[in-house]
Amino acid sequence: MTETAPLRRGWTTGACATAATRAAVEGLWTGHVPEAVTIRLPRGETPRFEIVDAAVGDGWAEAGVVKDAGDDPDVTHGATVRVRVRASAGGVTFRAGEGVGIVTKPGLPVAVGEPAINPVPRAMMDEAVAEAASLLGATPDVEITVSIPGGAEIAQRTWNPRLGIEGGLSILGTTGIVRPFSCAAWIASIHRGVDVARAAGLTHVAGCTGATSERVVQALHGLPDHAMLDMGDFAGGMLKYLARHPVPRVTVGGGVGKLAKLAQGAMDLHSRRSQADLAGLSDWAGRDLTGCNTVLEAVSLAPDLPARIAEEARARVLRIIDAEVDVVVIDRAGTVLAHAR
Repeated sequence: MTETAPLRRGWTTGACATAATRAAVEGLWTGHVPEAVTIRLPRGETPRFEIVDAAVGDGWAEAGVVKDAGDDPDVTHGATVRVRVRASAGGVTFRAGEGVGIVTKPGLPVAVGEPAINPVPRAMMDEAVAEAASLLGATPDVEITVSIPGGAEIAQRTWNPRLGIEGGLSILGTTGIVRPFSCAAWIASIHRGVDVARAAGLTHVAGCTGATSERVVQALHGLPDHAMLDMGDFAGGMLKYLARHPVPRVTVGGGVGKLAKLAQGAMDLHSRRSQADLAGLSDWAGRDLTGCNTVLEAVSLAPDLPARIAEEARARVLRIIDAEVDVVVIDRAGTVLAHAR
């Protein structure tokens, strides 16, 4: 049997921006930008980054790092994270350059009007400046402008527009490391969506398993974009956060197959991590469905089954959160099969 090679990890935009910052401040203070730099990540790792697009001018220096996301399907893989530093006064300050967004809605870990550079990357860049200043005998007072050429277009494929981050991408990462196909980044985005909705005073949010169910639910309830939480398969990640950060009304929408798994107690709805129990569905339908290959096939034999799935899914949600809850079950074409409320 052939062994599968381990997936290759990558680096966050925050780690790339930190490496570019380290190279750029050296260029600012010595007149020469190094070809590569080593930085320290929050958990002690010390990766080395090659530098591209180096430049030095009158009172400024610039360096770039090409983001390598490893084997993760990250939309920013291959993008260049560039940092320009200028001498300033009063410590380290941050600006958004081309392709880096500005926060326009409250609820995120960065204040409204600030560049979308999250707290951990800011701390990493601050530390890189301080370390270089200590080695080179310089004063660590610099203005850091982070840019990602093409970032505004890439951002349209992220949650940033929905979260109120306008004009580009965010500089992210709590560890500096991208772990391939990690659930953590998706769940963190769900949490930020809840935070933004609460800060905006919304009383109704919706989490859906995919684009079709989201479209149906949003139209059904007339919800704004920032009320829509990108739940995907992570029902548990959304519901557990809503239990700690409540919103008065919650809608859960999805295809009949995924919501059957939620109805039967699964909190991760991915096909690799949970399966619908056809024997249990048979009990609900009052007929044997164990010979079916899919839940949709079972529904074709038991037309009343979606209503039971919706009710059972709603009951599962109510075990976790204290809110007004409704559940919308659809087929692949987007037809509503059942609505429990």
